[in-house]
Amino acid sequence: MGKKPRLFNTRAVSATLLVKVINQKRSLTAILPQAVAPLSEQDSAFIQTLCYTTLRWFPKLDYLTQSLLSKPLRTQDNDIYCLLLLGLCQLIELTTPVHAALSETVSATQVLKKSWAKGLINGVLRNYLRNEDSLKKKIANHEEANTAHPKWLLQTIQQYWPNHWQQIITANNTHPPLSLRINSLQGTKEHYLRELESHHIEAQILPYTHQGITLIKPYSVAALPGFHQGKVSVQDGAGQQAAVLLNIQPKQRILDACAAPGGKTCHILELNPTADLVALDIDQSRLNRIQENLTRLQLKAQLILGDATDTKLWWDGILFDRILLDAPCTSSGVIRRHPDIKVLRRKEDIHRLAILQECILNALWPLLAPGGLLLYCTCSIFPPENDEQILKFLTSHSDAKISPFTVTWGISQEVGQQLLTGIENFDGFYYARLEKCK
Repeated sequence: MGKKPRLFNTRAVSATLLVKVINQKRSLTAILPQAVAPLSEQDSAFIQTLCYTTLRWFPKLDYLTQSLLSKPLRTQDNDIYCLLLLGLCQLIELTTPVHAALSETVSATQVLKKSWAKGLINGVLRNYLRNEDSLKKKIANHEEANTAHPKWLLQTIQQYWPNHWQQIITANNTHPPLSLRINSLQGTKEHYLRELESHHIEAQILPYTHQGITLIKPYSVAALPGFHQGKVSVQDGAGQQAAVLLNIQPKQRILDACAAPGGKTCHILELNPTADLVALDIDQSRLNRIQENLTRLQLKAQLILGDATDTKLWWDGILFDRILLDAPCTSSGVIRRHPDIKVLRRKEDIHRLAILQECILNALWPLLAPGGLLLYCTCSIFPPENDEQILKFLTSHSDAKISPFTVTWGISQEVGQQLLTGIENFDGFYYARLEKCK
């Protein structure tokens, strides 16, 4: 473990991270690990909780901060603005003692070399505490603040899911469960549940999955029994459906396109050890994460760095029996796990990503053998990325037909099956299976 800087403050680190997310539009998942790597487990966990919770409630905290500031801060003081967000988050959403929330957030200004902001932060946070009741009433009458969703996102969810939108919003604002997939090459979920019980870790079987369990309380993944030996992986129940729906037969050739971080890749191999699997991704660092997961689980696949829309640069000409396309999407179904989506996404991303999905589908289809199956999935709840995408594909490809599947989870669409966030305690996900006519 590295040494902390001489002047160290968890709120200052958190504010710096939030500036990168909110103002520079960088993914928290991408930047957090390196930021907390030198720190203690306790400090790392607190920074992670603070950042995730602040982003989860950003629309509300942003509204409050703007209401409490007498004038806007300068662009170069975005870090101070983020400190105010963090301070309010501690007072409203976390169990941080008031004195610690105030003193440590104020002290962060010194680490950020902006001591002039001490009075500002102290004043704004104390002003909130003095006027808490009246401010809560203001929030209740402000749609974005009250739902903690930007207006475009709230309206889009309401438009597509008028009977379910409130449940989706509630789920998006809830801390997600920690769901695990047991490596079937090393044991059963029943055996692992007994192992967890012997370590006094409470868990239960995850319905609608073959090898899924859910922990009752959060727990350090790295400290789970057998994790480093490959007994178990973190994967939501929705993601655990892919390897099963592919209906893979022994020794078939499989393409997992857009494969990172490799959860579905590894699950396919756990269920089908004889599969000849190619895992494709456009980003080398993400490809490295797939290899890390394969190594930990003692599995093997061929990893290829390449663009799924430009197959001539990497495909060897041998057809695949199965293709899994976990398409790039708005990630609107996993907001509870990645609350920075509320900050990073815009309405126009739906159309932009739908175009990319169409390009990938069209590029990969020629790589599928006659009689083969392509499983299309997204972690989105928006129809333009899901059933509308597949219906459009079917009208332009006479050699494609729907390969129906019967499941007891989700909502049946005209084509495919849709899971909505929080329903059955799964992430939001869409699945459709296509067969190439012989």
